[in-house]
Amino acid sequence: MSTRNRSLFIAGGVVVVAIAAILFFSRSKEAPASEPVVAVQMVKAGRKPIRQIVTTEAILFPKKQAAVTPKITAPVRRFYVNRGSRVHAGELLAVLENRDLAAAVTDSKGAFEQAQATYQTTTGANLPEDLKKSELDLKTAQEALDAEQKLYDSREALFNQGALPRKELDQARVSLVQAKEQYQLANQHYAAALAIGKPQGEKSATGQLTSAKGKFEGAAAQLSYTEIRSPIDGVVTDRPLYPGETPTAGSALLTIMDTSSVIAKAHIPQDDAAILKIGDAATITAPGDFKAEGKVTLISPALDPNSTTVEVWIEAPNPSGALRPGTAVNLQIVARLEENAIAVPASAILKSPEGETKLMVVSDDGIAQERVVEIGISGEGDVQVTKGLNAGETVIASGAYGLADKTHVKQIETAAAPAPGSEKE
Repeated sequence: MSTRNRSLFIAGGVVVVAIAAILFFSRSKEAPASEPVVAVQMVKAGRKPIRQIVTTEAILFPKKQAAVTPKITAPVRRFYVNRGSRVHAGELLAVLENRDLAAAVTDSKGAFEQAQATYQTTTGANLPEDLKKSELDLKTAQEALDAEQKLYDSREALFNQGALPRKELDQARVSLVQAKEQYQLANQHYAAALAIGKPQGEKSATGQLTSAKGKFEGAAAQLSYTEIRSPIDGVVTDRPLYPGETPTAGSALLTIMDTSSVIAKAHIPQDDAAILKIGDAATITAPGDFKAEGKVTLISPALDPNSTTVEVWIEAPNPSGALRPGTAVNLQIVARLEENAIAVPASAILKSPEGETKLMVVSDDGIAQERVVEIGISGEGDVQVTKGLNAGETVIASGAYGLADKTHVKQIETAAAPAPGSEKE
């Protein structure tokens, strides 16, 4: 190789090295490799109603129920209703054998009427007559005493004048003393008749009348017990006997239920019961997905000693009778309701080791940042944020667990479903 060619080769090599160095240094000054972008599910926080729901199971009971038990033991003479019959309060349902009791009523009624007649005779005739006789006896004794007193005074005057012997004066004195005694006796008899005889006579007559009346009413009551009447409006749900059979003492002859409304009785934990109140709305779901709307009507003030739960009653109208007492149902009770709450999915809520409640809020440039928030009620998959978040801000609904602060994120892309018939065979 000539000297000239060698020089050109060396110069070319230097140029190549220089270009390579320039490229190396220019690349070394470029920005570092971009950070990884994490795919997450994001939603915007919006305002919506949030309901805090208490869910439990319950058993249905009728609004009213009456197990009609006869007060007397006697065979059934006749039934006027069957199982399934609708009845009204006071309606005659059955009659027991009662011929002996009817005879007792007739007998006691006669004794009562006799006592009434005696009372009227005693108070209207006998007592006034006795009192009148005593009054006349007193008046006669008074007149006799006055006459004897005048006779004695006249004879005493004659005796003092010497015109009458002492014997006749003494006879007049004796007669006067006897007249005074008769008057005193008549006066005592009249006073006794007035103060004791009349009241006691009336009391005696009244007592006899009252006794006869009580026996008559007792017999009539016994007879009325043989007529079995409905105490409530409702439907006959049980009639275990047939005519001619005698019900066992203390057992129900008929059972009547008022199913126009039903009561769902549930036992729920104390924490759930603490947030309920009378009037809270509830939904009863029966088998067959039949639903009825009701309200809380009772929250027991005491715990069940066996389960340490609180009994809660929900009453719901049942005009069609579709809800049957004894059915096991599901309950959803609306414990709290926020009409205009800032809501986020429950999955967006994070708990720090320090006990703080946090969210991952995504900025417009796709950077996720931790934010401490305060929450309110939760229900149906949503949580109310009361402090630390504004409506319209974007939060990570899924995928925020373990995500570092200020991480670049992007929305998870969901594959579109293929059109019907586009699958390859």
